[in-house]
Amino acid sequence: MNRPPIEREQIADLVPHVGAMVLLDRVLEWNADQLVAEATSHHRDDHPLRENGQLHAVHLIEYGAQAMAVHGGLLARAAGDDAAPGLLAGLRDVEWQVDRLDTLPGVLKLRVKRLFGDAGGWMYAFDAQADGRCLARGRISVMTGQAGDTPPPA
Repeated sequence: MNRPPIEREQIADLVPHVGAMVLLDRVLEWNADQLVAEATSHHRDDHPLRENGQLHAVHLIEYGAQAMAVHGGLLARAAGDDAAPGLLAGLRDVEWQVDRLDTLPGVLKLRVKRLFGDAGGWMYAFDAQADGRCLARGRISVMTGQAGDTPPPA
């Protein structure tokens, strides 16, 4: 995984979000199977997912999904193509170790590992950490709709 870091501006070209909804700051490393990214957006008072001034840990799903989208985009670009847009199709075995993100100091570290992928969708394992502490982990499935209406196995 010896590649230079990928910064937020490049990440914004790889996810379907704009502005403050681009939650990742940089990709630290990636290869054909996995990606490691970091984020500090949970500190922002203008975080678009805050509710009543708080940022619930359930939003780590969005952080993981964005890391998946970046990984898929990087793989597609490496193959000379664009990634197909996808829709979140399922969550499995998700565990949270914290309730809120806005109270966490430091940097969020997101790791996604591709478990399955074809023209119809992808499944990734994800985990989120801060200061070496696991915040959440689980599996996320995304369906592209390119190979019929059947989602990938979850």
